[in-house]
Amino acid sequence: MLLKFTKMHGLGNDFVVVDAVSRKVFFNKQQIERLSDRNWGIGFDQLLVVEPPTQPDMDFRYRIYNSDGSEVEHCGNGARCFAKFVLDRELTNKRVINVETKRGVIQLRVLDDGLVTVDMGMPSFDPKELPFTAEPSDALYGITAGGDDFLMTPVSVGNPHAVIKVDQLTDNQVSTVGALIECHERFPRKVNVGFMQVINPDEINLRVYERGVGETQACGTGACAAVVAGIKQGWLSPKVTAHLRGGDLQIEWQGEGHPILMTGPAEKVFEGQIYL
Repeated sequence: MLLKFTKMHGLGNDFVVVDAVSRKVFFNKQQIERLSDRNWGIGFDQLLVVEPPTQPDMDFRYRIYNSDGSEVEHCGNGARCFAKFVLDRELTNKRVINVETKRGVIQLRVLDDGLVTVDMGMPSFDPKELPFTAEPSDALYGITAGGDDFLMTPVSVGNPHAVIKVDQLTDNQVSTVGALIECHERFPRKVNVGFMQVINPDEINLRVYERGVGETQACGTGACAAVVAGIKQGWLSPKVTAHLRGGDLQIEWQGEGHPILMTGPAEKVFEGQIYL
């Protein structure tokens, strides 16, 4: 089958986006792994598939696959690229788009300056939501990885995250500690691991080891998780700029009972086609 695709990125977190509204498209794990290969395929962090909605009050259904072929619940950078894609392809003319995902409904708002605000829903600090093997607590949780002990805040923002506050960000933290915690036995479905450096109450530096992918240039859900974890722990204000390797995201959370709002860019790189 000849597959038409669009390559996009949100702050360097890169995606292949496929229109499965105009034409039925199905992928298996092996196909996704081959397409994601940066030498033998197209190369991407995640594959985004745009499908017709299954509910009458929704505009689209949105499916997300990691480069290892696993399907995941949510992707903030991908959601912004999704919004730009459906407008550019004239699949809709709406500027406020309601989308079904594996974790539930999200709302995308395309602003006049081209930035996209995503209503990411409400976070959960209940360990069962990730899941994470622990009793609920308002304090930091301890975890051991590679013989060292770390304090973290586990939080679900539609997908599972473990947020660790550090004084300095280092390559070893992300590549070694991130990989160990991602597969830790206390996270039976694995976890995304964020390393957050607090600059001041309104700014953080962040690097994320993504589940099933490794470190990416930017992780939208990771930025949301880090900010809400920092607000919960009393380190951050309700509006924060998250500095990621690929650029900045604006994250807002007014506290319990309120959704997380994430605002940032989405860019098209090129369009192409490839045989599956």
